[in-house]
Amino acid sequence: MSGIPEPDEFRAEAQTWLAGVARPRATGGEWGSGSDSVAVFENWTEEQEREHTARVQEWERTRYDQGWSALNWPQEYGGRSLPAYYEQLYRGEEAAFDVPHRPEIFPVTQALVAPAIGLWGTEEQKRRWLVPMLRTDELACQLFSETEAGSDLAAVRTRAVREGEGWVLTGHKVWTSGARVATWGVAVCRTDPDVRKHAGITVFLVRMDAPGVTVRPIRQMTGGTSFNEVYLDGVRVPDTDRLGPVGEGWRVTLSVLAAERLDSGSLGLDNADRALDLAGNLSRPLTGSERQRAADLHLRTLVQRLMGLRVTAALVAGREPGAEASVGKLYATETMRRTGDLVSELLGPSLVADTGEWGTYAWTEHLLGAPGYSIAGGTDEIQRTILAERVLGLPKEPVR
Repeated sequence: MSGIPEPDEFRAEAQTWLAGVARPRATGGEWGSGSDSVAVFENWTEEQEREHTARVQEWERTRYDQGWSALNWPQEYGGRSLPAYYEQLYRGEEAAFDVPHRPEIFPVTQALVAPAIGLWGTEEQKRRWLVPMLRTDELACQLFSETEAGSDLAAVRTRAVREGEGWVLTGHKVWTSGARVATWGVAVCRTDPDVRKHAGITVFLVRMDAPGVTVRPIRQMTGGTSFNEVYLDGVRVPDTDRLGPVGEGWRVTLSVLAAERLDSGSLGLDNADRALDLAGNLSRPLTGSERQRAADLHLRTLVQRLMGLRVTAALVAGREPGAEASVGKLYATETMRRTGDLVSELLGPSLVADTGEWGTYAWTEHLLGAPGYSIAGGTDEIQRTILAERVLGLPKEPVR
């Protein structure tokens, strides 16, 4: 597996390997059969989450050990030094096979946290964390959001106070996915309250089983507990677990958020496709308004996929997408909204009455979950501010 294969050659290799380790995914099934779940966020119990996480870890370790994971990483970390977009080529082939669905903690660990460690970590930290995270022996969650800070991440209040050879962390984080199964949490903390808010931040990796760490599930309006709040009560962290220089945590955080927005461009496409299938399988003709909504959604899915290719093209050219990532994230959240609008019009009262009919009441999971993505990874308002400043050249808001 030396050298860089041509994309078609790589995809053929991936197909051959996948055929030897996984079963093809069933296709062409009749409408109305199989699972009708369109949940945006999983509604697992802790036991279910742990069981599914273990299944995904087994699959990810198989991929890693046989050279089909960490594709753009150097060989010393188990990779193949391929261009970044080869991971997307692989995912396209994997979608045709029956492999475990990757919940959010896996892309967070492999595509957000590991690259941040690769960029900001010391050589010892890279040796210690990168292979275990890329292989998913270790999983990491984001301890970013706080109730008081809202969308202004630089306003975090969780404190980290220097004490001897380490730090003591005290604070409260919310909306943390995967906290129940993570081994590490990436905590954004305030280490200097006397300087401007962006300059007084430092990032730490915190053991999620350390004394003083408490994880409490947050009940969603869908009934599940995908998210958690995490309390840090005098948690001791050695200085060797600090990521990046003291006071440079804002830059470390931005590197994670940029990766998160890049990963959001495909959000909602599966459910949009399912909504269009619903429109084509109704037992009655569509009204004019329904046809218009369905046509609009169909065009949006095409545009969104083209936008994903544009992000890929930027990666191929060796530059980090900036505006493309924000535009893609905004577009994806709007696609999710319009998917809900179409389904609501198609189903009417069937949407809110749990009659047991396939493909009806299940859509409440989408309608209740989709609004969350207008906040996750930077709110829609934050994305518009980025575009205003970086594309339109409007003046930045003064830093307070």
